[in-house]
Amino acid sequence: MRCLARSWTNQLLLNAGSGSRGSYVTARHASVQQPATEQKDDAASEADSNGYGTKHCMGLVEKYDYENYLSTLLLPRELRRAAFALRAFNVEVSRSVSGHQIEPQIAKLRLKFWYDSIDKCFEEESQPSYVKDQPVLRELKHTVGSRKLNKVYLRRLVTARERPPNKAFESVRELEEYAEQTFSSLLLLLVEISGVRDLQVDHAASHLGKALGIATLLRAIPHAGRQQAVCVPLEVLVRHGVSQERVIRGRSDDKGVEECIFEVASAANTHLKLARKLHDQVPRPVRKIFLPAVATDAYLERLRRANFQLTHKSCVGRDSLLPVRLYWKSLFNRY
Repeated sequence: MRCLARSWTNQLLLNAGSGSRGSYVTARHASVQQPATEQKDDAASEADSNGYGTKHCMGLVEKYDYENYLSTLLLPRELRRAAFALRAFNVEVSRSVSGHQIEPQIAKLRLKFWYDSIDKCFEEESQPSYVKDQPVLRELKHTVGSRKLNKVYLRRLVTARERPPNKAFESVRELEEYAEQTFSSLLLLLVEISGVRDLQVDHAASHLGKALGIATLLRAIPHAGRQQAVCVPLEVLVRHGVSQERVIRGRSDDKGVEECIFEVASAANTHLKLARKLHDQVPRPVRKIFLPAVATDAYLERLRRANFQLTHKSCVGRDSLLPVRLYWKSLFNRY
């Protein structure tokens, strides 16, 4: 996987370098001093030509979303740059509200920045904006300019994160809606960059996004702070007579917590099976976009073997076999 990432990055830099050599020579022999705005534009253009924005997005996704970083590396070359831009934008939005020490007002301001930036990315190039100074936004603007993306899905990635971290989910349905707004919206954007427009594909992306979202929220429980609400819906907790404190504590002999985690994990597994049931109706170019299903399936299986104990060592570390699993599925165009 590392060789694949290094090879693709080097190829990107090689292509960028050959296209910018003439402009470099011209700038070198120019004797007229440029205005500050033009210098800033030139700096942004030079950064793009050197592949800085792309490498920055790849680095963000690798650091904060490693499993999806591996999946994105296996996409066709013509989709990788746009896919990394979208995933990096999602990472930045998620980081705006993550962390135990972030004040609610600061989180709101950060989200407003990213929400307003979406409109900036859809503006014409002639409009002056701060987008050129931010590598993730610069890459997102490039993606918006070269692909037909639905602004609604981008906005959902931001508005869904406005939910207070201490607000519990009332029901499994509410949990599924949150997962759909965040994870399904990102999958639908990735499908759009592939150029595929199909109702069955959207249906599969919706189910898969719910599975990914629920599984991700389950994985976050062992790292949750005392002031954060766990993703187990209140209706499930009440049904089994369990408190959120017991879920966070995660004792191995707590059967009530085990039943709660089993019920939520079963909802994720149901959506995963529904997404895979539509496999034959999903075009081959899109199947690699759905590769994150492999990591989610592996996690749910490890959770089952650990008797739904979230703090079990097999459920909190990285899956060392994931790169092999992803490559094998990719080889046969399956998810």
